[in-house]
Amino acid sequence: MVFMVAVPLFAQDAPPIPAPDAAAAPEVPAVAYLPQSTANIMWLCLTAFLVFFMQAGFAMVETGLTRAKNAVNIMMKNLLDFCFGAIMFWLVGYSLMYGNNGSGVFGWDWNFVGMGGMTGMESGADAAGYLFQVVFAATAATIVSGAMAERTKLISYIFYSILISAVVYPISGHWIWGPNGWLAGMGMRDFAGSTVVHSVGGWASLAGAIMVGARLGKYNADGSANAIPGHNLVLTALGVFILWFGWYGFNPGSTLTAVDGIAHVAVTTTLAASAGAIAALIASWLSFGKPDLSMTLNGVLAGLVAITAPCASVSNGSAVIIGLMAGVLVFASCLFIEKKLRIDDPVGAISVHGVCGAFGTLAVGLFGEHAIDAAYWTEETAIKDGLFMGGGFTQLWPQLVGVGVVFVFAFGCAMIMFAVLKATIGLRVSDAEQLEGLDLGEHDQAAYPDFAQTFVKSYHLREA
Repeated sequence: MVFMVAVPLFAQDAPPIPAPDAAAAPEVPAVAYLPQSTANIMWLCLTAFLVFFMQAGFAMVETGLTRAKNAVNIMMKNLLDFCFGAIMFWLVGYSLMYGNNGSGVFGWDWNFVGMGGMTGMESGADAAGYLFQVVFAATAATIVSGAMAERTKLISYIFYSILISAVVYPISGHWIWGPNGWLAGMGMRDFAGSTVVHSVGGWASLAGAIMVGARLGKYNADGSANAIPGHNLVLTALGVFILWFGWYGFNPGSTLTAVDGIAHVAVTTTLAASAGAIAALIASWLSFGKPDLSMTLNGVLAGLVAITAPCASVSNGSAVIIGLMAGVLVFASCLFIEKKLRIDDPVGAISVHGVCGAFGTLAVGLFGEHAIDAAYWTEETAIKDGLFMGGGFTQLWPQLVGVGVVFVFAFGCAMIMFAVLKATIGLRVSDAEQLEGLDLGEHDQAAYPDFAQTFVKSYHLREA
């Protein structure tokens, strides 16, 4: 049984309500607006939560693009690089990055060590600042996991995560984002971290992939490369969607304040990611004869990485061009690194984060517009117009210097770090562990135990 009651559909259809007695109406106190400082803290925390969720995206992308026998190991590395990194960045990394000692080379402030001590409570602004930066540090660290996947010892990866979160990322970050950073003083602009975060992780990935060597069976005696397909492209695609979602914390959150300009950054981020996917799709289709999902997904990530530096400095049209260029660049770079340089990078991390991170930083000096950038800074501190916007090389020069210096520093530090680890506790697992899979060799666990049992049973039935 249904009871129908006649109710007005719109507010204007309702009968008029008698006005109350003005003398009897209580006085309603004025509602105070949310303080800007509180809004800023809320915005930083919210976007930090989004960026933290990117850890899940990276874990899924890397796991899907590698073999099932290494899934537990990759999940463990993506968990532990954040856990160890969060502690180390809290202890020393934040002070190295944001301490104001006037040197411009590295910071230090005892008030930032352990966020001001082991007791008491830090300010809301300091807590939000740490939270937002630690998830960026974790992103730089976790990029390396994919490039060195399926053959790297867990204990060596843990030591790497500690060092990059405590030393490498904070020092290079201080140059660009810290108070009195010398690259920032030159006028370099990296709004959300194409170089500070992604290129640091990408160049460390390059060093790690070189030092650990290729996976068994990747290259033949004549140097030709063999494809080693991942076990779950559906998982990879889901990971890319999660990363794209998290990027709305990564780029818009880098305003550091709740301002109207957040929306423009979100739009440029969306357009570049979409254009990157389209460009990589077309490139793979023309080259392979069929559209390649993994390349298209990397095109999304390439567009996101490339727009990270210029997202608050370029127009929407320029964002599309940057995304298209990044999509083609990541496709060509992945093939060049695999087939010409013979460096085994199972997920394309070097190309996505290192190469496209460098390109995105340079894009500020190519497509950047002073009028757009000034909406987030001041007339005095805003960038100069880029080369393609009629500004000549004025802004491109500090971008070039920044890309080059950070490459030398991050790659050099990572090579030394991995060389020491290789000479001491070892970097690469045994051939037997590679064949068996790191899940069993390193953890004595299987990500898909039911599937493994089914396979073994069906195999024995066929033999019988």
